[in-house]
Parts: sequence; structure tokens; C-alpha cells
Amino acid sequence: MPGHPLRPSLESTLSELRLEAPVDRLLAYLDLLARWNATYNLTAVRDPQDMLRQHLADCLAVVGPMSRQLAQPPGGGAEATPRAIRVLDVGSGGGLPGVVLAAMFPHWQVVCVDTVGKKAAFIRQAAAELGLRNLSGEHSRVESLRGAPFDVITSRAFASLVDFTRLSRALLAPQGVWMAMKGRAPTDELAALPSDIDVFHVEPLTVPGLQAERCLVWMRLRTGDANSASTV
Repeated sequence: MPGHPLRPSLESTLSELRLEAPVDRLLAYLDLLARWNATYNLTAVRDPQDMLRQHLADCLAVVGPMSRQLAQPPGGGAEATPRAIRVLDVGSGGGLPGVVLAAMFPHWQVVCVDTVGKKAAFIRQAAAELGLRNLSGEHSRVESLRGAPFDVITSRAFASLVDFTRLSRALLAPQGVWMAMKGRAPTDELAALPSDIDVFHVEPLTVPGLQAERCLVWMRLRTGDANSASTV
């Protein structure tokens, strides 16, 4: 997509974030999101340039922090651990950040779950059209999901931290982590968390082109409270 109108903006965003990325695949994702959004209302943001800034750049901003936290380089370099890290994106909507993470970390297995059938269908379509074999979409409530535990459980504007961790804790692997994408640091939500949840980092984010506060809240179960069988 050398002549894509959003290519210069995306390349500028990636340069600011110091990321190498599959630019054509990310542009194709934006096009698909805009196309489906016209019919299925996946997001209230309509303008493609705004989608890039408010959605795609916002999600790309977490790639560096996730790479550092998990010691996993984007792109599946030789220094990455051989086994695939399992990631669950709760309330994924239009695949944010799940589709972006699947594109940036092809050696991860990313599952996006949403209670809205059309949104889960969009994730499956995105996986097919973008050639993301490591991406799947589930139409379900997160508390109803079954299967192997996840090394990382993430969400973006899904629910309060209390509800996010409560609904998904049965799916968290031992030594796994939650990563919640938030606006400003959610002081009240942090104070309301139960004592067995350790908030080990609240990390400010800078999103290129977005003049708004953003942060990541990193959490884990305190030692002895994990109840699953896998590790990061």
C-alpha cells in the first residue's frame, strides 16, 4: 500500500515510538475497521485519520512496555522464548489492542473476547484477511471462557479494575499479569482492588499525536494466590 493516504502518519507514529512494524498489515486493518464500522458501529470514531491517532497509535504505544515487561521483542526475533505467550484481550470491540498485538507479536497467541457477536465476527474476519494465524475471536462473556490459562490478560476501556480482575482471574496463569489500558491513573479503582492483587507498576504512556493522559496498570496475584498452571 505505498500510496495509502495514512502511510505517512503511521510511519511517523512508528518512528516516534521507535517501533518496526508491518505497515501494510496495519493499514489494511484500519481499512477493514473503517469498512465494517460503516455498518456495524464497532467504534464511535469515524474518520480514518482519527482512528489512526485515537485507536491504532494508542495501542501501538503499549508495544514497547509489553516487550520490556515480558522480555519479548516484537516481530518474533530469535531471542524470543520458543513457546508462544498466550494473551487474552477482554472486551476487545474492534480488536483494540488484540489485533495490533497479534500483528506486532506473531509468535504470541492472541484471543479477543467480546459479548457482541458482530465484534467477535469482525476479529475472525480480520484474522483471515490480514493473515494473522495467531489471532482468534470468541463471542462470549469472559467469565464463561474455558481452556488453557493466559500469560497476559489485557483490556482497554472494558470495566473498572475490580471488575476486570474479578471476571478474568480464573483465566490468569500463575505468574501471569494483567495489563489494563487506562486514561489518567485510576486512583479510586486502585484503592478498591482486593488485597490479593498486587499493583506492581502504573506506567505513564505518551501516545504520538494524542494530547491526553494515558497509562498502563500492571497487576498480578500475590504469591500463593494464583490458581492456574502456566507461567510467563
